[in-house]
Amino acid sequence: MRVDTLYGRGRPVVSFEFFPPATAEGEAALVRTIEALRPLAPSFVSITRTGAKPREAPVELATRVKALGIEAAAHMTCVRDTRDEIAALLDRVVAAGVENVVALRGDLPPDPGFRRPTDGFVYAADLVGFIRARGYPLCVVGAGHPEGHPECRDLELSIRHLKAKVDAGLDVVITQLFYDNRDYFAFVERARRAGITIPIVAGIMPITNWPQIERITRLSGNQVPAPLRERLERLRDDETGAMAVGIDWAAAQCADLLRQGAPGIHFYTLNKSPATRAIFERLRADGLVG
Repeated sequence: MRVDTLYGRGRPVVSFEFFPPATAEGEAALVRTIEALRPLAPSFVSITRTGAKPREAPVELATRVKALGIEAAAHMTCVRDTRDEIAALLDRVVAAGVENVVALRGDLPPDPGFRRPTDGFVYAADLVGFIRARGYPLCVVGAGHPEGHPECRDLELSIRHLKAKVDAGLDVVITQLFYDNRDYFAFVERARRAGITIPIVAGIMPITNWPQIERITRLSGNQVPAPLRERLERLRDDETGAMAVGIDWAAAQCADLLRQGAPGIHFYTLNKSPATRAIFERLRADGLVG
């Protein structure tokens, strides 16, 4: 099923994101984690691409997720790959019966000697346009940046970049993480003013390990609100306490987002299920999700 058909049905779409582990044992454990979340009836699961695994890994894992009876989306990036390599991967996606891809540029490698393939793509919009031009029958999901892209903090220019992806054929936007809902709603307002009408889904990364999130936000440039940061700083050596604070904050975020009309929540799980499950159960108890 194409995931774009899930939005606009009058109920929120809840989805989860995972990444392929480095080992076969880790992948088996991840499949068990995903199976444990099946009772929550996620609308779909997306599988991201990491530098440690080959480009085919998200497709392989997405295929395994579909075999569990859960809809899946495979991430693909274009910064390292040639057009032929991308076309071969898209052929593999279609052959596997996966109907959804998340099309991203991908992070630039830290190697100062890195050079993009001469016949590759510079931007995610180019990748989206390639998918459409080749006629692949896929739902194409892309990323949005409520606080601006790490390489572009101009919020209006970031919207113009998003509009280029939408004009190239994007079906759904999922935002990068944020911890202040005002950033999300301001982003949606800017997007609507620019003529972007497709679903804009809120991407939420629950804080389960404060030092880890510190590193992630330092690299991404995302802000952690002062009240949340202060609470977490006091619990730096108390992982259980920090997780409880992170769950409380994310649950309140999600409840507010859904009550104010966000079409869905996409959880960046970091391959862990307890926090996501706890948040989901709170939302279900409040009647915000099915």
